[in-house]
Amino acid sequence: METANSSHPIETPPHRLPDQLRSNLRLAFVGTAASTRSAELGHYYAHPGNRFWRAIREAGITPRRYQPGEFAKLLDLGIGFTDLSKSSAGMDHQIAAETIDVAGFKAKIETYRPMTIAFTSKKAASLFYGRPSSVIALGRQPRDEKSPEIFVLPSPSGAASGHWTLEPWRELAAWIAVLGPEHAQTSS
Repeated sequence: METANSSHPIETPPHRLPDQLRSNLRLAFVGTAASTRSAELGHYYAHPGNRFWRAIREAGITPRRYQPGEFAKLLDLGIGFTDLSKSSAGMDHQIAAETIDVAGFKAKIETYRPMTIAFTSKKAASLFYGRPSSVIALGRQPRDEKSPEIFVLPSPSGAASGHWTLEPWRELAAWIAVLGPEHAQTSS
């Protein structure tokens, strides 16, 4: 047990990882919550074992491999970030249910109207849809004409490596390519 005299604080509250959203994005990546490392550094997908930055490059979503500290630069490509819980950090099973704000997320989608949403785990998608992860397929999801395109991606977390495949990320990249570069321009 740590004491107040130790070199580390007894409990470090997670820093809030701000949304990176603007109107009419081609793509908004949506996680459950920031990892502890991401919350500490203030960068999305910051843990060294996370495959996110490698995956978006290998799938062809970005023209080069970005580093976690460069996440804000993806807005120039029409790509944004948010999480279902903005007040908690950790692995999915550590996130308190009361911090998940699906209604707040839906309000953001209504406000910013991204063309595509990509959940970066089946857990995030299951919270959004209100269905168990086991019944949610990876890849492009059925939609109605009012909603943006929705993709469910395998978690890039190193903790989820047993379920890893790049194919849904490639499917997303092909869809984003269809939208064309004109949608990557910054909106005012």
